Amino acid sequence: MHGIGRWRRACSGGKRQRRVREPEIVMPRAVIIGSGNIGSAVAGRLKAIGYDVVMANSRGPSSLTDHARRLGITPGTLEDAAGAADFVLIAIPQHAVAKLPPRLFARTSTETVVLDAGNYYPRLRDGTIAEIDAGMPDSQWVEQQIGRPVIKMFNTIHAGRIADAHRPPGAPDRICLPVAGDDVAAKARAVALADLIGFDGIDAGPLAQSWRQQPGMPVFCTHVPTAKATAALAQARHDAVEAKRQEALDRARRWSRDGADVGRLPAG
Repeated sequence: MHGIGRWRRACSGGKRQRRVREPEIVMPRAVIIGSGNIGSAVAGRLKAIGYDVVMANSRGPSSLTDHARRLGITPGTLEDAAGAADFVLIAIPQHAVAKLPPRLFARTSTETVVLDAGNYYPRLRDGTIAEIDAGMPDSQWVEQQIGRPVIKMFNTIHAGRIADAHRPPGAPDRICLPVAGDDVAAKARAVALADLIGFDGIDAGPLAQSWRQQPGMPVFCTHVPTAKATAALAQARHDAVEAKRQEALDRARRWSRDGADVGRLPAG
């Protein structure tokens, strides 16, 4: 029998008994800030495993009608992010993080895991952010902006792979997602989430080491299994961060110029 919080009368032997409240069905809940390719792909996978997903963007709920139809999400406001019981995913351009409402997460439970899927693309999209240009890992900058610890995840995979390349546990071609952050328990929950939606997760160290999975680094968007992802993280060189980011920017410019659909979701 379905329904949340309904009351029923239990009858036995023709005698009326006291009303018994049925147990409440509580679905895990996630809020996704951002309605682009990555946010939409993750929303689709979360819905597939039974999550209640609220999506919010800067344009408001009325702009998310098509997403609700295609993905089954519930359109919400940015302030709805405060009510997420399980996960919040920030999947917006880096420059947009600074424009989020002040103290957006002030009421969010300390048990809620905030995931950051962003990547910094200076000049091409995000202008310039002095702290990141000076060497701060981009997710540490996000953490400072929102006043809340974050876990870096979903930044090393194309949206189309999130939607279509999920695999069962043990599959030899199961893609590994690096998960970086300072809260060990939160990272463990993020790794478990990766497994639920069809990917392996690996603890990639503290947030200060998250530069290892930034654009252009060996693990970035290579979509490899766990052993190769582990090796790629170890091969990353801090003195190459800026040069490798520039290489990634140059590739992005070529893809944009040539009309490539790398990373995009299929239409539908």
